[in-house]
Amino acid sequence: MKPKIVTIGVYGFDEDSFFEALCNAKVDTFCDIRSRRGVRGSTYAFANSLRLQARLAELGIRYLYRKDLAPTQTVRNRQAEADKTTKTAKRKRMALGEAFITAYRTECLAGFDPHSLLDDLKEDVRVVALFCVEKHPEACHRSLVADKLRQELKLEVENIVP
Repeated sequence: MKPKIVTIGVYGFDEDSFFEALCNAKVDTFCDIRSRRGVRGSTYAFANSLRLQARLAELGIRYLYRKDLAPTQTVRNRQAEADKTTKTAKRKRMALGEAFITAYRTECLAGFDPHSLLDDLKEDVRVVALFCVEKHPEACHRSLVADKLRQELKLEVENIVP
């Protein structure tokens, strides 16, 4: 059986609603695809790596880190330049810029074999959450990873938003 993919960001959730959303979606494997596994400020401290992993373990959700799917600093700089040009705050962004999308596909997704993600999963996996921080999936690279998984492996994808 092929797993279902859900995507989720942390912005817009509080701690309780974030973990409730994961449980409601029946997530059994959590795939962190951030380059930096910390979030500034107390509001989202629960998403800092060690706290996050501990809470997921309490819920019986496996944690997987795939740094190869995190955008490089060069790729992130492309989005920062676009945001500066449009005077868009990172947390207010609704979509990724074309320069970011092109750079991410070239630097990260071109060498990504979707089967390698499946190889990292347990055989009994049913629902995998792709996680980064942005509220809107269209404003986050997780949507690009999810699209590649949908296209190449024919996996069902659902976006969880607050």
